[in-house]
Order: sequence, then C-alpha cells, then structure tokens
Amino acid sequence: MSYTISEIASSLGAEVLGDGTVEIDGVAEPADAGPRHIALAMKPAYAEALPRGGARAALVWDGADWQGFGLVAAIVAPRPRYVMSGLTTLFDPGQGWGEGIHPSAVIDPTAQLGAGVSVGPLAVICAGATIGAGTVIGPQAFVGADVTIGRDGFLREGARIGARVTIGDRFIAQPNAVVGSDGFSYVTPDVSGVERVRQTLGDQGEIAAQSFVRIHSLGAVRIGDDVELGAHVSLDRGTIRDTVIGDRTKIDNLVQIGHNCVIGNDCLICGQTGLAGSVTVGNNVVMAGQTGVADNIFIGDNVITGGGTKLLSNVPAGRVMLGYPAMKMDAQMDVYKGLRRLKRLFSDVAEIKKTVSNPPKSD
Repeated sequence: MSYTISEIASSLGAEVLGDGTVEIDGVAEPADAGPRHIALAMKPAYAEALPRGGARAALVWDGADWQGFGLVAAIVAPRPRYVMSGLTTLFDPGQGWGEGIHPSAVIDPTAQLGAGVSVGPLAVICAGATIGAGTVIGPQAFVGADVTIGRDGFLREGARIGARVTIGDRFIAQPNAVVGSDGFSYVTPDVSGVERVRQTLGDQGEIAAQSFVRIHSLGAVRIGDDVELGAHVSLDRGTIRDTVIGDRTKIDNLVQIGHNCVIGNDCLICGQTGLAGSVTVGNNVVMAGQTGVADNIFIGDNVITGGGTKLLSNVPAGRVMLGYPAMKMDAQMDVYKGLRRLKRLFSDVAEIKKTVSNPPKSD
C-alpha cells in the first residue's frame, strides 16, 4: 500500500507543495514518523514534534513554513482534520479477513446474498435475510430472520442483528453491537409505586407486593443509510412501532437506545449515553458522553448536551444543555460558580453573626 504525495493529494482534493514524487507507505504522528510516512502536523503544536521524527512529508495547515521543518513535500488543505477522513481511508489495512463465504458459516437456503458479499467464519444468516451487494458479514456475526441490510455494509466480529430489522446502505457495526434486542418493557397488574411516584414526585402511597409482567416487542428497528454503531451498542426494537435511526447518525461505544425511540439524521451520540423508551430526537443533535435522557421526551434539532447531562424534560431546538437536572449551559455555569463561592459565603456570614452577637462596646 504505497502512494506518491501527488496521488494522495489528488484523491483528497488538496494542494501539493514540494516534491510530489515522494512515496508514502503509511500515516504517523510527527514524533513517530519515518521517511516513508506522512506526518500529521495539522497545527503548530503538532509540528513542533517533527524534528523528533524522520518524516520527509506532512499534512500541514495553510500558511505553514513546511520547509522550515526540514520537509521535502507537504499537503495543504483548508481544513486538515477533515482531510484526515480520506487519508485514513487510503491507508486502512482492514481486518485481514478473506473474501467470499467461509465454509464454517451457516446460511439458510432462503437467504439472499448480493454480488460480492463476504461471510466470515462461524457467522449465521437466518431464513429470509437479504444482504446487499458488497456487504461484509464478519466472523461470528449473526443476522436474524427476514433482516434486510443494504449495499456495502460492514458487520464486525460478533455483531448481532435481530429478526426483521431493516438497515440501509453502508452500515457499520463494531464488535458486539446489538440491533433489535427486546425493549425493557414490563407492567404490574395494579398501579405500581413507580407509576404513583411519577404523578406525585415522591409519595408511593400504599405499597403492595407485585410481580412485573413482560410486554413483548412486536416492532423492529429501522436504520437509514451511512449509520455507524460502536462496540457494545444496544438498540432495542419497538413495542408496536419500530425504533428508528436516521441517515448518517453515528453512535459511540456502550450506548443504549430504548424501545420506540426515533433518532433524526446526522446525530452524534457519544459513549455511555442512555436514552429511555419513546424519546424523539431531531436532526444534527450531539450528545456528549454519559448523557441520560428520560422517557417520552422530545429533543429538538441542533441541540448539544455536555458530558454527564441528564435531560428530564423537552428541549427546544438549538439549546446547549449541561448538568443534572439539565439547564442551559450558561445558566449551569453560573450555578457552578455560585457553588464554588459557598465556602466564602459561609465564612462571611459567620463573621457577620459574630459581629451581631458581640457588638463592639462603646465607651
């Protein structure tokens, strides 16, 4: 896997400076780069490490003194980090799996596999499944009955797709992602303490022993095009209607999406975030790590949450939220500043109390 600097720049739509014939075998950080690496010196702080490595070429920012760093070639782009997407695609060595159908794979005769589909060792594809052209089903992956997966998908090892799930094109699931697990949905014969607390915000009333009874999940999961799931993601199927994930949404490791949720297009949901059931999320929403979302609420377009935010009520479009319970980020920061001043406030009040209790004696 070797390219000249000119070939790399052409594929990225970027500008070449210096000797475009320099051959590159890989990508490295500046201090670790050798003479056949392209170093990622995308801003001045990164470029300071170039002398500690042996790079002859680098990806640099517009206006960089690349020759001053001892380079013989450079690639310049208006947004270098964006160019990294194409650069890492060029040099991704993949997982090293063979193509075609491995002899240990179990594929139901009624399953339909498009042209160029690869199925890894010990993978299972159940009855009625349809796999689009060019899709890779990794080792020990599972595709349930009547599942549809579009073109050029990629299921990493151990990914699980439950029955009747529908997935668009260019889907990626990292190891042990689960799509179509049953929703966490139970009911008691009589009104439960939990239901009372939701109404009273504290009073359970009389507590009677009851057992929880399962509500089965009859819905499925529908996923759009260009969606990616991290490792150990869990997407629950809907109770009656489907759980829905919009086009181009990216979901990080260890995220839980509850039953009946509807997630819009171009959302970014970061690690350890959890959405309870029946949450509706608009487009272009970003949820930082460990965001928690209560059930049956609505989150508008372009909302951003900071890490550890807990959303307990609807959020209008465009809001930036932080904290528990969530508040507008600027308001929450004011609260934090107030908390830091509490110790000083207590000391000031104590001094005032001493003064009031022991007023100075007049002559």
